[in-house]
Amino acid sequence: MSGPPPPVSPPPQPTAPSPDPGALRALAAQVGGHPGVLATADGALVVKPCLPRERAFYALLARGDPRAARLRPFAPLFYGTLRLEGRVPDAGAGALAALGGVAAVAAAADAEQGLVPAPEDANKDECSGTRSIVLENVASAFATPNILDIKLGTVLYDDAAGPEKKARMLEAARKTTSLATGVRLTGFQVYDPAAGAPAITPKSYGKALTAGDLPAGVRRFFPRAPDDDGAPAGPGLPRALLLPVLAGVLADVRAVRAALAATELRMVGASLLVVYEADCARARAALESAAAVREREDTGNGEMDLDAEGEEDEEEEGEDEDDLESDEEEEECPLYAVKLIDFAHTRLAPGEGPDEGVLKGLDTTIRLLEGRIKEVESP
Repeated sequence: MSGPPPPVSPPPQPTAPSPDPGALRALAAQVGGHPGVLATADGALVVKPCLPRERAFYALLARGDPRAARLRPFAPLFYGTLRLEGRVPDAGAGALAALGGVAAVAAAADAEQGLVPAPEDANKDECSGTRSIVLENVASAFATPNILDIKLGTVLYDDAAGPEKKARMLEAARKTTSLATGVRLTGFQVYDPAAGAPAITPKSYGKALTAGDLPAGVRRFFPRAPDDDGAPAGPGLPRALLLPVLAGVLADVRAVRAALAATELRMVGASLLVVYEADCARARAALESAAAVREREDTGNGEMDLDAEGEEDEEEEGEDEDDLESDEEEEECPLYAVKLIDFAHTRLAPGEGPDEGVLKGLDTTIRLLEGRIKEVESP
């Protein structure tokens, strides 16, 4: 295993407007995890109740700690923590009426010496309390997001679990695909144009799958629509769009695996979040934008065209300005995203090597994506 990356200066913290507690609402596109996750009115930020260990790990990533620096590009942007003053009832209509106020809390204070602390109550299964983390909502950049939560790892309990919980979690891993494959399809949503809404596949589906059923589950999340110019009548993207999505997701999962293989930690209950654009027109625009960016990058290192007087041509200068404007538009039109989420039971593990159970799950995911690509490539 390669050594740790060289020390880096703490990256600048992203800034975001402080969420208005009166404007928070239940997260509409939650396909996994515990209930009670909230979102701002514009959907750009997620407010998630959490344990101290998760707060500390996000803070550690945000300040560029070299022990976990390789993972930072694959985690949602972290904006800090909030303390919700007052009781937050279960998500639903009027769920936030009991909130009395929000106080910002500095994120860096949670990490102290950079070592991830144990939860305040290590035997609690649920994230509770009034402290929450504020994260980017990865799905908010998409017009019509298809979203998949893949639970990673063969071990479903952390080092603080008692004998009873260990036995219960071992049995849960055996009964699902977690122990044999290192993954469980926690839940997903796929947009259905006919219904005008996403079709939700619940946790019960993933728990009922066997290892041999996993390709069918991946096929269900990445459906292929007919290869014609019209808008699909059912869920899915045509092959010309679905293949680039699958190839991009596969490349990112391989990069996540490489990062985790070089990081000494233990992850229990963490997930791989996969999002891709389900709207054909938007997906096509994202694909064309990405191609245009690559073309400019390939030609951007060449010499500038100069006019007879040795000055940059005004037309070229104008095109550069147009390129900058188009770059801004392209940032708002992603084709897919892959992120690691849910660090409530993640800890650094110096000297213990990478988490082999999580790596096993990523290897399974890579094989599943490779298999789906072969299926889509077939006539």
